Amino acid sequence: MPGPVIALNPVLVVQEMDKKDGDGSGNPACHPAQPWCGHELHFLAADFVLVWETVPRELIKRKDSSENKGLRERSAIIHKTWRKKFLDKLLDAGIHMEKHTSRVEKKVVHYLLLSAPWSVLCYYAEELQLRLPLQALPNQASNWSDRVLGRLGIRNMMVEEVPNLPLDYYTCQFKVNKLQWFLGSDKQDTFFSTTQRQQILYEILATTQYGCSKEREVGVDWLLSENVFTAAFPLHDGPFKVPPEEPAPSSLNQRQILFQYWANWRKWYKYQPLDHIRKYFGEKVAFYFAWLGFYTGWLLPAAVVGTMVFIAGISLMFDDIPSQEICESKEQYRMCPLCKSCPYWQLSSICKTFKAGRLFDHGGTIFFSIFMSLWAVMFLEYWKRMNASLAHRWDCSDFEDIEERPRPQFTAMAPMTKINPITGAEEPYFPKRSRCHRILAGSMVIIMMIAIVVMFVVSVILYRVVVRICFFCCVCRPHSFVLSIITGSVVNLFFILILSKIYISLAHFLTKWEMHRTQTKYEDAFIFKVFVFQFVNFYSSPIYIAFFKGKFVGYPGNYVNFLGVRNEECSPGGCLIELAQELLIIMVGKQIINNMQEVVIPKLKCWWHKHRLDSSKKPDKEGESVQAKEAPWEKNYQLLVFEGLFDEYLEMVMQFGFITIFVAACPLAPLFALLNNWVEIRLDAQKFVCDYRRPVAERAQGIGIWFYILEVITHLAVISNAFLIAFTSDFLPRTYYEYVYDSSLRGYVNFTLAYAPWDFMLHNNTTCRYRAFRDQDGNLSLTYWHLLAIRLGFIIVFEHVVFFIARIIELLVPDIPESVEVKVKRERYLAKEALAENKVRCPTLSTASPA
Repeated sequence: MPGPVIALNPVLVVQEMDKKDGDGSGNPACHPAQPWCGHELHFLAADFVLVWETVPRELIKRKDSSENKGLRERSAIIHKTWRKKFLDKLLDAGIHMEKHTSRVEKKVVHYLLLSAPWSVLCYYAEELQLRLPLQALPNQASNWSDRVLGRLGIRNMMVEEVPNLPLDYYTCQFKVNKLQWFLGSDKQDTFFSTTQRQQILYEILATTQYGCSKEREVGVDWLLSENVFTAAFPLHDGPFKVPPEEPAPSSLNQRQILFQYWANWRKWYKYQPLDHIRKYFGEKVAFYFAWLGFYTGWLLPAAVVGTMVFIAGISLMFDDIPSQEICESKEQYRMCPLCKSCPYWQLSSICKTFKAGRLFDHGGTIFFSIFMSLWAVMFLEYWKRMNASLAHRWDCSDFEDIEERPRPQFTAMAPMTKINPITGAEEPYFPKRSRCHRILAGSMVIIMMIAIVVMFVVSVILYRVVVRICFFCCVCRPHSFVLSIITGSVVNLFFILILSKIYISLAHFLTKWEMHRTQTKYEDAFIFKVFVFQFVNFYSSPIYIAFFKGKFVGYPGNYVNFLGVRNEECSPGGCLIELAQELLIIMVGKQIINNMQEVVIPKLKCWWHKHRLDSSKKPDKEGESVQAKEAPWEKNYQLLVFEGLFDEYLEMVMQFGFITIFVAACPLAPLFALLNNWVEIRLDAQKFVCDYRRPVAERAQGIGIWFYILEVITHLAVISNAFLIAFTSDFLPRTYYEYVYDSSLRGYVNFTLAYAPWDFMLHNNTTCRYRAFRDQDGNLSLTYWHLLAIRLGFIIVFEHVVFFIARIIELLVPDIPESVEVKVKRERYLAKEALAENKVRCPTLSTASPA
């Protein structure tokens, strides 16, 4: 859409910029009629920065003539043409510009500072339906734990007073003809917030067409992908480090406040300043940190209960009768070989492994599985309440349904237009039938990738079998099972990380091809694709161990083979201890790798980028260091590109799946997750404040599709834990033996072991035992069918009880707090009264209120 045109001469400005592209003389290029232009250091108060790099002409001439030289020159000409057209369009839209260059030995870095004048801001603020303040309110943000501790009379160590706390406001959609009734409209420099100015500039940059082809030649994002520009970003408020003279807290800039009171490791136990985060980074980033902090707080009771269950397992491990029987059996139980080339072995050799299995496999596991299932339901219910409170306070409750505009890429590439049934405005449209066809085609690609993951899982299974045989044939025989499990888990983790990188690139392409109308729908489609793949990628190996391994092995003399290899049996200690080891290696190993990457890689990238730009800078005539003269845009350019919140959310949601779906196998999982998340919050905070270029502030109504993914994981967790306890754990066989035979569990080990069939004994001239409920003809015994009925009955009862209690919790806990509903009605009434007194009509009124 065309913006308002102001009196500028775009030809002079762009021609002057193009003259500087090749030589980098360093003088700012700008329109001479502008008051901020000239050779003095009157810098533009920039809202956005465009950066591109060029090679000086004298260096190009030195190079040997070749095809590469010709290609390089043609590419530079094309890029220069596109850049000139794009900047012409920006000037036509009324954007102020100021150019600066930084000369280095091998290239020239061009910085173009962009700012929107008052007329442009007002025009696009109305077009974008931005909400501006009508009346200020005191910020009444609070935390539920603070309220609980206050009622108990306990001093809350997590509370901290953060300076410059943002106010709340009654707000209304901006209308130029009602300008005088908006708060602060007489101060044009501060009327629009920094984030709103950045949103307007990005909207102009993202929708500006610079070519004839509607297919692609639109927006700064395409120019960035073609390396016409190397960067486009808003500036940070200033340096994050506080001066050594320690100024008053109220005089700190917003970035310094976030660094001092949020990204500081010493603040690890303090509440996050969510309103400050929202003011500086926008609602989308603020919702992520709000959810992460809420999730971490809820992990505390889960970690405490899980640790208590683990401690109970330690006490049971020493008093367990079956464990004592195994350890004292010596050569009483001669076990059948676990593979073709494996020897016979004594059950007493697994004494330590069997005892370790009791850490996770006991009665407390049932309680903890039920506890975690209900914990997950309550966590999501109370997050919905907090989400509603924050969305109301941050004035974005109706953003996705009413206010969100079509994506710039969708606007440029949509083949037709259609009236929006909600807003009544004519908007670009892409036929649903065509989109469905594309989604179906993309689904086939996803299925193919999932099949590749399954192939890798099968290869890891075969690897474990082969490695186990090799270890049996060497000096590592006593530890063959443990070594094969650990090395198999490490190989599986390696496959997971490699396949993830490949698939994410593919998912980006498929989602763009599907032509989703809004950014929210685009991100939801992308997230769904990647999560389905990552779910199979990360959880396929644990699911195999939990529900399939050792279930279809046959019996001595009649073993089941797969691809010519005998099916894997569970380790002598049981599949539950294997599952616990697998979870710890994948979950904890991935967390350690991710945290190391988040600490080391950003610092190395920043150092390299800074070194690349600084190392070849020439000092001035007086020998002063260049570092002292670095402009803010140069320092910001040295930072890393913000690539979105997808990886952050994915890491946490996969962790949520590990601590709920397989919690019956590892009660310590919530504790490891809690420790990781305490570190994760501060690591992410430091990345956003110190290492990343400032992202464009984006609005959001919540955490999006991630919430529905968490709900699906919660339901899967109930089913998974029921099957784990029923078929993988020894809890039900022990309970059955205790009730039918001996309450002290004496003789339980012999009860779980079957004798090898007669034909096997005759063929091998020896007898042996194996874990199964079969007679000596290899047929399933009556005890097996009794236990199967008990297991199926347990699954039905467990699921129905947990789902029933979860449903009761959902009914008792309203999605929106009553106090918020009252405030919404009250504040809408007050806002209407305030507008009525001033004889102002504003039909689309909404309020931003404290939670």
